[in-house]
Amino acid sequence: MNVLIVYCHPEPTSFNSTLKDTAKETFEADGHCVEISDLYAQGFDPVEKEEHYSHNRIEKDRFDLLSEQRNAYMTDSLPKEIKKEIQKIEWCDLLIFQFPLWWHQQPAILKGWFDRVFVSGGLYTSTMRYDKGYFKGKKAICSVTSGAPVTTFTKNGRGGESIEVLLRSMNFSLHYMGFTVLPPYLFGEIQNKDYTYMQPDDFTSHLKESINKWEDYLQNIHQVEPLSFCGWNDWDNNGMERKV
Repeated sequence: MNVLIVYCHPEPTSFNSTLKDTAKETFEADGHCVEISDLYAQGFDPVEKEEHYSHNRIEKDRFDLLSEQRNAYMTDSLPKEIKKEIQKIEWCDLLIFQFPLWWHQQPAILKGWFDRVFVSGGLYTSTMRYDKGYFKGKKAICSVTSGAPVTTFTKNGRGGESIEVLLRSMNFSLHYMGFTVLPPYLFGEIQNKDYTYMQPDDFTSHLKESINKWEDYLQNIHQVEPLSFCGWNDWDNNGMERKV
């Protein structure tokens, strides 16, 4: 199996980095191949803009993003960094997004990765979406850390349902692109020196236990039941789910 980890954290010694390394080591120990897209280390530009297409614009006076993406894909003139990311996804069987929860959302650099890499007219069209998507047959999962306990991000928790809302959106985007989407894996109480929920010794034990559980999960990831989504045949002509 080929595994691509899209890693989004600026600090090489962070817990997110440890989770990324744990995944790499676990898969490689089982004979799988692993590639990593370290977005911060790569200096990935998350801002989609006309400068990325200046050498081959189809509209000089107006920047129509979807049209420019489509044209760049069809003329093999996408930015080099985008071509490279697409090639990695095409290579992989499993795509893992490893990132922290910042302001109840994914880091902006990861949102920009979605905006720029999933190019219109190439990786999705009006008929190449959902269960007919470009990446059909590949699996994807979001692995997310939060400083607060996961239970606080629930309906009656002080963080509300922000994680669920975020991941529902991200998971749907992945389904839109054709991926088989696995349930997200959440790590709570990944505190820092300013926000603490545990004593130091307890926190160290918590981190070790979290890493061990992550390793066990990855070793058995082929047994994980994917999320369920509607497909083209489940909707009527108005895009509404058919009544059974």
